[in-house]
Amino acid sequence: MEEEIKMYLDEARELMEKAVQHTQREFTKIRAGKASPEMLNGIMVDYYGVMTPIGQVAGINTPDARTIALKPFEKSMIGKIEKAIKDSDLGIQPNNDGELIRLSMPPLTEERRQKLVKQVKQEGEAGKVSVRNIRKDINSSLKELQKDGASEDSIKKAEEKVQKFTDEFIVKVDEIVGKKENELMTV
Repeated sequence: MEEEIKMYLDEARELMEKAVQHTQREFTKIRAGKASPEMLNGIMVDYYGVMTPIGQVAGINTPDARTIALKPFEKSMIGKIEKAIKDSDLGIQPNNDGELIRLSMPPLTEERRQKLVKQVKQEGEAGKVSVRNIRKDINSSLKELQKDGASEDSIKKAEEKVQKFTDEFIVKVDEIVGKKENELMTV
């Protein structure tokens, strides 16, 4: 039984770590006025009838802090890439010169910053909910072990450890939310 308890504790820690990493990845999609290729993650392009990530149909780089340049691997794709960017929720107008697509990051207005901070807080809350759901699932698995004969004391100790992990990872989510908020509000 002790081995199974340890396995659940390891799983809880690993899943909570993944939840925090997911939240961090979501934050890379929220732009803070600086150009970042990660902002394009999630944008899909119609590549001969197959929805394909934009990074697989074009080379992406940042020539300066406020510009993202995309060079399609096939010239015929330039229109579809431009359309995918326009249809996305990036809010940036692509500039197509026939060879390259340039995305210029406009400076953020105060109103836009506030909206992005709100979005960051929502993502952070989703991350915390995810961590709490992991705690709930692991605790119910531990209760099943108790029904199968594990001692009440060892289950109590395991639940306390799971709660410690939960508190630890919620603090991590709060820290990354705070960093992203500062990044957004810094002019």
